[in-house]
Amino acid sequence: MVLLQRNLTLSSEFIILGFGDLAELQIFFFGLFLIMHLVTLAGHMTIVLITLFDSCLQTPMYFFLRNLSTIEICYILVIVPNMLASILSGSQRMPFLGCALQMHLFISLGGAECFLLAVMAYDRFVAICKPLHYTFIVTRTACVQMLALACISGFALSLTLTTLIFLLPFCQSHKINHFFCDIPAVLFLACSDTQANEIAVFLVCLLILLIPFLLILLSYGFIITAILRIHSAEGRSKAFSTCAGHLLVSLLHYGCAIFIYIRPRSCYTPEQDKIVSLIYTNVTPMLYPMIYSLRNKEVKGALKRLLERHDWTRWWSHARERGMGVHVQEPIWSSHCTPCSSVPHPEGCSEVLQVPGPYRALSCGQRWNKP
Repeated sequence: MVLLQRNLTLSSEFIILGFGDLAELQIFFFGLFLIMHLVTLAGHMTIVLITLFDSCLQTPMYFFLRNLSTIEICYILVIVPNMLASILSGSQRMPFLGCALQMHLFISLGGAECFLLAVMAYDRFVAICKPLHYTFIVTRTACVQMLALACISGFALSLTLTTLIFLLPFCQSHKINHFFCDIPAVLFLACSDTQANEIAVFLVCLLILLIPFLLILLSYGFIITAILRIHSAEGRSKAFSTCAGHLLVSLLHYGCAIFIYIRPRSCYTPEQDKIVSLIYTNVTPMLYPMIYSLRNKEVKGALKRLLERHDWTRWWSHARERGMGVHVQEPIWSSHCTPCSSVPHPEGCSEVLQVPGPYRALSCGQRWNKP
């Protein structure tokens, strides 16, 4: 009875150690990560705003990009503020349920992001390999359904895994040598046999990480094959640039996650894990908006139009109407969009050269068709 009470007492809260061993550098780290956090939020909020309100970017690709940035914003808000607090205090007490909630949200959002990256690869595959069928396959309804499926799948898998982990007894220690309640760090504290839980973690990671990543690689295998068949060097360059950002983001995201989660408990090294976790929770989310926007003329053009717009009152009213679901009539070809004729090749747009038919119009600002 005494041991049971002691177990419940210890597991009622955790202590997040964070970077307590680097106390002399806490001010430097706090300032550095705070700046990175603000830059990341600003970058993703910018992408959300310009893809939501600019009529040239009302296409499936930017619909998925906007929701990817929204997930990233929630993802870093779950982790980074607590991390900054633990840096200042040296350690941070977190209730048992608070730790479970943080892990659940972290896995849910991370899983949804993994599935959404796979959906975006499918969108690129259809756009480049089946351009004539693009508007019939990637409809507004299909986009919303794929987004909902990605979010629901991430939530369901996360709930199952988090429940299995926090049913374990934590009777030996309640100090988490990490800056948030990560899966390996919490499992390391369990004082019972965790083999079944490790198998569950592996299976969930197989569904969230390995399968979507292999589907992305398969999609890009077909995409690269289709691009190499384009005779124009300029066409190949533009097609590669369309997909390069998404492929780089996928490699960064999946590479770090696979390194952390798909390995046995015996290989767990807290200090190494903290460094890799810093990369995929602070560095890579900050790079995503830059990767997607620096080589994307549509995003840069939309941002320029947003900054140069003088009628802010009309723009804000227009934005509010869209946000509240009010239908706003717009021409299919917006007057401030760059037309296809500005591209040297007559059969191409800024998205993909030598892609005929529906996708050509779609990539120049046309809304995708309703089913």
